[in-house]
Amino acid sequence: MSAAAVEHPCDGKPPTLLDEAERLAERNPGYRIEILGGVITVTPPPDGPHGLSLTDLTFAFAPLHGGGSHVIQGIGLWLPSGPYDFAVPDLAVVDADFRDHLIENNCYSPDVFRMALEVTSSNYNSDLKIKVAAYANAKIPVYVIVDRKHERLHVLQDPLANEYGQHRLYAPGEQATLPGSIGDAEVTLDVAAILEAAHP
Repeated sequence: MSAAAVEHPCDGKPPTLLDEAERLAERNPGYRIEILGGVITVTPPPDGPHGLSLTDLTFAFAPLHGGGSHVIQGIGLWLPSGPYDFAVPDLAVVDADFRDHLIENNCYSPDVFRMALEVTSSNYNSDLKIKVAAYANAKIPVYVIVDRKHERLHVLQDPLANEYGQHRLYAPGEQATLPGSIGDAEVTLDVAAILEAAHP
């Protein structure tokens, strides 16, 4: 990741973090730009296996798409941790009326998120640590992590301050049935199949 020169607007006001994030997004098409804990985070475009596993996961969550909820890739989540903080989960289950809860910068209120899911990339530490605290503070009920580095699936629920009260790890060969709080249909994930699709 490289830092770009900062260009200040003509009105003499220094740019906000959100201004800087927007500039980085314009200069780095395909990269995911987020502000987590007041720090701009830049994630390279996903590799093929990352995208493949995300497609497979989208199909697995299909029973939750429609009616009272929707399954959406790359939807902006406004975070309460700072004035400009936001994340862009790889996949989310949100309330059907999410459009009524737009806050800023194409990001929606955390109140409409039933689940956030991340497939780890090269900066996997962000998904395994920084986003755990960010999503817990935002009260996202369920956070699922496809951990490609350690070859396991994490299911976190019961958000507290900076962490989740329950954290269950699943290994290949296990089936992970997700909490019913994410929707009206049961979703069970085949951990081996997900990790196989995600393997570089």
